[in-house]
This record gives sequence, C-alpha cells and structure tokens, in this order.
Amino acid sequence: MTTPHDATTAIETGNSAVAGSLPFSDESDLADAERGFIAALVPGVVTADDGTVVWDNDSYAFLDEPCPPTANPSLWRQSGLVAKQGLYEVTERIYQVRGLDLSNMTLVEGEAGVIVIDPLISAETAAAALALYREHRGDRPVVAVIYTHSHIDHFGGVKGVTTAEDVAAGRCVIVAPAGLVEHAVAENVYAGTAMGRRAAYMYGAALPRGPRGAIGAGLGQTTSTGTPTLINPTVHVSKTGQMDTIDGVRIEFQMTPGTEAPAEMNFYFPDLRALCMAENATHTLHNLLTLRGAVVRDPHVWSKYLTESINKYAAKSDVLFASHHWPTWGTERLTEFLSVQRDLYGYLHDQTLRRINKGHTGIEIAEEFELPPAVAQAWHTHGYYGSISHNVKAIYQRYMGWFDGNPAHLWEHPPVESAKRHVEFMGGSPEVLRKARESFAAGDFRWTAQVVNYVIFAEPDNAEARALQADTLEQLGYGAENGTWRNFFLTGAYELRNGPVGTPTTTSAQDIAAALTVEQVFDAMSLRIDGPRAWSARIVIDWKITDENVVHRTELRNGLLVHWDVDDAGVDGESTAADATFTLARPMLLGVLVGGVDLPTAIGDGSVVAEGDLAKLAELAGYLDDPDPDFAIVTP
Repeated sequence: MTTPHDATTAIETGNSAVAGSLPFSDESDLADAERGFIAALVPGVVTADDGTVVWDNDSYAFLDEPCPPTANPSLWRQSGLVAKQGLYEVTERIYQVRGLDLSNMTLVEGEAGVIVIDPLISAETAAAALALYREHRGDRPVVAVIYTHSHIDHFGGVKGVTTAEDVAAGRCVIVAPAGLVEHAVAENVYAGTAMGRRAAYMYGAALPRGPRGAIGAGLGQTTSTGTPTLINPTVHVSKTGQMDTIDGVRIEFQMTPGTEAPAEMNFYFPDLRALCMAENATHTLHNLLTLRGAVVRDPHVWSKYLTESINKYAAKSDVLFASHHWPTWGTERLTEFLSVQRDLYGYLHDQTLRRINKGHTGIEIAEEFELPPAVAQAWHTHGYYGSISHNVKAIYQRYMGWFDGNPAHLWEHPPVESAKRHVEFMGGSPEVLRKARESFAAGDFRWTAQVVNYVIFAEPDNAEARALQADTLEQLGYGAENGTWRNFFLTGAYELRNGPVGTPTTTSAQDIAAALTVEQVFDAMSLRIDGPRAWSARIVIDWKITDENVVHRTELRNGLLVHWDVDDAGVDGESTAADATFTLARPMLLGVLVGGVDLPTAIGDGSVVAEGDLAKLAELAGYLDDPDPDFAIVTP
C-alpha cells in the first residue's frame, strides 16, 4: 500500500490561516457536547455475530491530539466533537447515545418502557446503543420506535432494538412520517448501486483512519457496516399538529416534507419542553444535494419550516436535540440557533436565485458566494457536511438543470473523447504533465487536478499521470474543511494508488427489498432492462397477487417494461392476451423477482401457479442488466 505524503507548504500555510481566523477559544460547543455524559461503551467497538468489526469509534482517538498540517483545523475540531461517544442525559427522561454510528439514537422514558428515536444504520450498532442505555438506566422494554425521516441511518438498525414479532403483537409501535417507506425504498433500490459506490467516497469507509486519512464526515464520523433492517411503520404521521401519546409521553408532530428528506418530521414533547429537530437543524451546513447523489432538496421550504418551528415551539422549549451532533440548551440559545439555521438556508436560496436572474451560472455564483457575517461567524453554519460551493450549484440545478445556457456547452464531447482532444491541443501528455507539476509546485491544486484528469481519461494506464493526480487529490483533501470533500479527495487518491475499494457498505438489504410494493418491484425491474437488446421483444405477463387481490400486468415493448394494475386500468377486448400468468402472494413475488427464490421449485410446491408460456419469464429475465457496484470514478 502506498504511503500518503505530507502536506505541501501551500496547504500547510492555508490551514494555518484557518487556525488564525476562527474563534477556537470559544468552547461552548465542547461544553454542550460533553454535557450530561454518563458512560461510554468500552471498548468503543461493535462487532457482528461472526466477529467482523462493523463500528470502531476508538480508531478516532488520534483526534485528541493537536491538529496536524494534513487536516483543516476547523474540520479537525468538528470531528473531535462528533467522535465523542457514549450515553448522555439530554434532560429529564430523555437520553442520547452518540458516537456509535453516523447518527444519534435518542431514548425517551415513558411510564413503563422506552421510546427509541432513530435506531442508527445497523442492527448491531443499535443493539449496542440500547444495551449501553439499559446498563445505566435499567432494562426497560422498547414500546415504540420513531423514524424521523427516510434515510437509512434513521431506521436501518430497528431490528437491533425490537422485533417484527413484538411489532405485530402490538407490544411496540413504529411511528413515521407518511411516505417514509416509499421514499426509503426508492432511494436504496432505484439508484442504490450508484449511490452506494459514491457513498464509499463520501464517507471514506475504506480509508485508513488517521491524520492523513479519514478523520470524519462532518455529520458523523462514518457509516457503520453492519446489517441494515426495516420494519414497516404502524403509525403514520400526516399533518402538523397531530398529537399522540405513547406510554404516557405526549408528542406533537411537525411535518417537514421536502427538506433534508422527502419524508421527514420534527416533533415536540410538551411535558418535557424538548424539541426534536430530526435532521433539519444540526451543527453544520447540510446538503442540498449530497455528493453520493439524491434528489435536490428545497432550501426555500426548508427555511420556511424552520420559521414554523421557531414560531410554534421555540419559546416553549428548554432544550433542542437532533438526529446528529449535540443538543442546545436554553430557550434563548436554541431560538437563536434555529434562527441562524433558518437564515442560512433562506439566504442560500434567495441570493442564488437573485444571481441566476442576472445571468450567472451555478459555478460562477458558487465561487463568489459569501454568507452574511452574523451567519458565517457561527460554527454550526460551516460546511462540514454540505458546502456553500456544492449547495449553490444544487440550487442552480434545481431551477435551471445541467445546461448553463451557453450553446458551446450544449453538445460537448463525453469525458474520454474530450480528454483526448484536450491533451492533443495542449501538446501531448508529457507536456501537460510538465506544466501540471509546475502548477502543483505553485499550490494550484484545483487546476492541476483538472488538467491531469484529462491525461488519465485519455491514457488510463499512464502511471505518471495517476501518481501526480493522487498527490494532487491528497493535498486538496488535506485542505478541505468539508468532511465529505476530504473523503472524496482522499478516496480518489487511494484508488489511484491502490486500486478500487468497491462499495464497503451494504447497498441492499433483505428488509428493504421486502418493503417494496408491487408497483415498486416492477419499477425496479424496469430500470434494469437492457433497452437496445430488448427493442424487438414483446412479452406480456399477468401477475395475480392473491393477498392483495389485484392483477398486475407487465408488458415489454420497444425496450420498455410498462406495468399497471388491471383492476385500475382495465384490459380492453383488443389488448394483447397474456403470454403467461403467475398466481402468487406478494412475499413470493418478491422472492421470485428479487429474493433468489427458485421458480420451478415454487411451482412444484404450489407456492406459484403458472399458466401459459413459462419460457417468456426466462426470456424477460434474460434482458435484465446487472448493476455494477465497483464502477470506476477517478478513471474512465
């Protein structure tokens, strides 16, 4: 394995300037992050049943040391705060376990049991967090689990704190905003392979941990690599002001769809004077478009919902906590915190739109964008996870799309062909690399990365170019205040030197697949059809779903798999007859199409009743294209 290099003089100088320009003497965040500490998990390591380490918070112990030249001091400070691990008291009857996954687990004590809010990513880390709580607060049964929103770090560990049997028996309820499962499945299934591969870069899961490697992702340290699970909600929250009482605990919900997640909610505990802000107000500028990929979020409604939170709950609250980071105590402090967070997202939106309407492009706006001094001086507005640069570009994308309006950019060559032409125009790869080294020596790493990328895409096996690009990305990582930028840069350098890391975390989960609706099953299948190979195929299959009393028709034509409920749309007398019909329950449908169940065996034991030309299903399956979780990123 190639050894990382030291920081160059340019990066060391830049990081020193950061250290001298920010109020590092302000330790109020440190006091808040340590307040209420009860006990840590010792050692801070979580393993799976087979002994595999799925979480190792102790590996970040180096963050207790002074910041080295190979890290941005602001990110180093943030990572040190986020890496604090253990059980904490938030207020009477509310506790948090922090530092055992990317997100926090919050536990609210009721009359007889405990309510778990956001059970982390993996069943293993969730079970460890619950065990730590029970060790110090007693073996209370879990009577409810609340998913604040539809991202996997807020539901994936649910089977570490409860069971499907307890939920089915009514011993534990699962509360979630309406639409959570639909959005969770869409994100993890439709583009799950691509997002998972890019998440390997975003969270730096494969990077060595240390001053020259992974130091954190700003929102949390990284993602756990255990078993993601899902139990479907039994209580759906659909409107702001909806009240519920669980085990004697009164909760008022605030719906916030389209903010940090398409299905998300905040909630208020009136008897405890505590406000949970989910992931809508944390100690960082959040993402409007994550580097792993997602639907662009709406900072305009995000800002408006924060105003609503302030007006409805702030004056009645003594403490504010969220799904990441540490709480904020005191009515005045939490009101100011929410107000500045609100101003942050609202200002980003409005000023980007103002510049768009003056003809500026996303990259131009991002390069010049400045926050108001009163917003910029707050630690919690810094771009540790999101960034001004990529958030401004996301707003541009949301309103204007990929095209900046310049016709010269309308039909450019794709990356490899463009790179070949760039390198030729610049005088060939030796000349490009000679000039790139001069730029590297001058500390212009942004330009070096851009031009050396041309050489790599024109000549993928050029070892000299790959080595220089790795060195360049490494320096960009060392200087980044944003945790996900650092991870992207350093993972790019790592792969150029050591080969692909693939997708370290699990990109699919049996429980998530089991939550697919019939519509989503065939949506997911349609995304895998190799269109050109299927242009001339015509296949019609009816699926009789016995436990849902519907007939769902799939029709492959012109390389497109279309599908619909016959009960809803009908099949008129002139429609093509089905080539085959399969009668089965929805769980068996999932097993046959996404779960690896052997169809002939299922037909043989009567789980599936098949009629017509059964070879048509095999033909349809033959047109499915397998996704690639190891696709190249820094090379063509």
